[in-house]
Amino acid sequence: MSFLGLDLTRNYSFYAIPIAWGLAIAPHLYAVALFDKERAPGTAKWDVCNPRKNESNVKEAKLSPAIQDRFLRSEAANTNGTINFPIFIGAIIAGNYAKLSSKTLNTISAIYLISRVAYNVLYINNTSRSVGLARTASFFTGIIACFTVFVKAGNRVYDAVL
Repeated sequence: MSFLGLDLTRNYSFYAIPIAWGLAIAPHLYAVALFDKERAPGTAKWDVCNPRKNESNVKEAKLSPAIQDRFLRSEAANTNGTINFPIFIGAIIAGNYAKLSSKTLNTISAIYLISRVAYNVLYINNTSRSVGLARTASFFTGIIACFTVFVKAGNRVYDAVL
């Protein structure tokens, strides 16, 4: 079976790991670009020597309140993606160790990656409760996908031991 030239009988789950990392770092890169683009003339650019300090420099950069909020949401989306990244890596390693099917691993990987794209877009652009709830749903979709792999892998390994 083929989709966009990919042989879906092959296991692509390990390739999803660098994509997941890219999705985790993307909101930070967006925040940096937003900061430099929207800062007031004469204010300091993004400080690459002390990047953690930049969050506290948002007010000094004289960003509009809406841009300040978007900047902070972008950084929060980055933090969340970075925190979730090891869970996804663990799930992929566990699933491969347990020799789960390529279909299962590819499907779970796709669900996780799509949930992270949705999460980032919804978080960065969120200005309402309903969007916040949708963001929460996308977060749990990704986590549940990972936990599904852990359970399936655990069952497979348990059955192999008995």
